[in-house]
Amino acid sequence: MEYFDALETRSPEVRERQQMAALPSLISFAKSYAPAFGELLAEVDAEAVTTREALAKLPVTRKSELLERQQASRPFGGFVGDWRGRVARVYASPGPIYEPEGRVADYWRTARAMFAAGFRAGDLVHNSFSYHMTPGGWIFEAGALALGCTVFPGGVGQTEQQVQAMAELRPEGYAGTPSFLKILLEKADELKLDLSCLKKAAVSGEAFPPSLRDALAARGVLGYQAYATADLGVIAYETPAREGLIADEGAIIEIVRPGTGDPVPEGEVGEVVVTVFNRDYPLIRFGTGDLSAVLPGISPCGRTNLRIKGWLGRADQTTKIKGMFVHPSQVADVIKRYPGVERARLVVDNAGGQDRMVLNCEAHADAALGEALVASLREITKLRGEVAFHAPGALPNDGKVIEDVRKYE
Repeated sequence: MEYFDALETRSPEVRERQQMAALPSLISFAKSYAPAFGELLAEVDAEAVTTREALAKLPVTRKSELLERQQASRPFGGFVGDWRGRVARVYASPGPIYEPEGRVADYWRTARAMFAAGFRAGDLVHNSFSYHMTPGGWIFEAGALALGCTVFPGGVGQTEQQVQAMAELRPEGYAGTPSFLKILLEKADELKLDLSCLKKAAVSGEAFPPSLRDALAARGVLGYQAYATADLGVIAYETPAREGLIADEGAIIEIVRPGTGDPVPEGEVGEVVVTVFNRDYPLIRFGTGDLSAVLPGISPCGRTNLRIKGWLGRADQTTKIKGMFVHPSQVADVIKRYPGVERARLVVDNAGGQDRMVLNCEAHADAALGEALVASLREITKLRGEVAFHAPGALPNDGKVIEDVRKYE
């Protein structure tokens, strides 16, 4: 088995010790470099943040806050310090939210994920991620170049021209969305062009179901996922073991209860929160809004970092009930008041023609507790609700805090 570097096979204890030891310096730097973190972490003693428990006490920053701060202070909302001359490129994601790219090689830490997908020096990579305004194309180009690959910047669209170029240049690898790779292969069949040169693919940006993975493999293309975002870079990546996604060595992943910053037990579905060791854009406890869960044990491929199940949905389950928005954080605020409640799920229906919400709780049935929960639910959401009790473990482990089952016919 080949590995990108020795970091991948460190003992979990050594990795944890080294990452935790690096946190105080990162937090201290972020406070002094980025005005937004200077404000958010003003009361935090950086030198005391040397454990996951201490890290979990810091606030989670989510995209909504990033957008609000950027709208008040362009371009980066105070999350990047003196950026002119330091930032190589600026990108825009929907919102718009602006993201910086620093000047270091492989800024998004993509090379490790591409290496795990089989890419090696000398490969020609056909890159079909967008190069326009968003960083997708650049994220994977940077990783490919760091590995010593050559890149053809195909970008999006112009399917026939891309297929023609692939048939003539004979790339070994592809980077892009898996669905577009399928389109390219089908277009090649239609044009009677040979793309048997393609053997490997680094895919991202959308779901990669087993059916599509197997369909590509049947054509000789082995595709592996990289879980990445424009702000954080690569968070986790797939390996030939095909057992979950392995956390990138430059990131600390936490799984928290949606709407909170509280870590959930191993195996429970929650929101992916990430801290990256990036001095150009030092995001600390950044909430991705994605749901996942930690897989136990070490990957059969020999890489020893934490593993997650992959993308399991979105954490932002905010819904409107009787004209009022109800947020997962409000549900969390209710159950925090009652230690006897292990988990809760607010189910919204309209079976009788009117919106109704029921707070389903894993707790011993108790009339007094039920009345207290109803009162707290109304106090926090400003809406009337009901409470139903369930045995521990009865609620689905899917990360849902609010489930909207209303039907409109």
